[in-house]
Amino acid sequence: MIKRRLPRRNRFAGLSFNRMLPNLMTLLGLCIGLSSIRLAMDGKFGSAVIAIAVSGVIDGLDGRLARLLKATSRFGAEFDSLADFLCFGIAPGLVMYLWSLQAWGAMGFLPPLMYTSAMALRLARFNAALDSTPKAAFAYNFFTGVPAPAGAGLALFPLFLGLEADQMHMDWLHTAVAYPLFTGAVLVSVALLCVSTLPVWSFKNFKIPTANVLPLLLGVVVFAAILFADPYAAGALLGLAYIVMLPFSVRSYRNLAAQAETRRAAAEAIPEVGDST
Repeated sequence: MIKRRLPRRNRFAGLSFNRMLPNLMTLLGLCIGLSSIRLAMDGKFGSAVIAIAVSGVIDGLDGRLARLLKATSRFGAEFDSLADFLCFGIAPGLVMYLWSLQAWGAMGFLPPLMYTSAMALRLARFNAALDSTPKAAFAYNFFTGVPAPAGAGLALFPLFLGLEADQMHMDWLHTAVAYPLFTGAVLVSVALLCVSTLPVWSFKNFKIPTANVLPLLLGVVVFAAILFADPYAAGALLGLAYIVMLPFSVRSYRNLAAQAETRRAAAEAIPEVGDST
């Protein structure tokens, strides 16, 4: 008896879940960042800043997950950039406008407009740099200008202080940080930091000296305790720490650039084999 061979089924064509997971995380962060605007429109500013902070955590994880799973792609990079613009460019500006600047009407909308425009320029410059000529090895440890998630955290600094003042019943502090002139000055300053050429540590390949490992771990434990006990105070402290870090980042970049220039000059000074003197 002759057995009839069944037709071979075609294998399912498509992307594996592993390759889609980073983009799904980016989409989740985008939805959470967009939800922060709705929360601010409902007057729930504490929940709004937490939503932006969560989207920032997701933004820090999706890229690393894509590299870990070898699922990086041009589509993922562009999608991540668009999500960053919404979560860290549009959302913080609108939240701050609804919280403080709305009282000044059209004039109060100028600082958020400048901040959002600066964030768009900063992200466009970052995307353009992906196709530019390679940088020096040490330069890959630095961002050019304050990155988008950090810029969003700095832009929300007055709101962190205002929410903390509400918890501590410090009406004078809330009045001071919620004053439109102060909030607008913070937004404009952050906008300038984002589009600047300031070298900022990226912490991607940041090496910690052995002697500083234990103090760093203890500092993380203390910060985690503050974060769970009082997240608004932790956000304000983190913003202050980031500002204090910037001069040290610039000094580190200049030192590394000087060392690289010294090594290059020394290499050019060595005569090639066969050169006559």
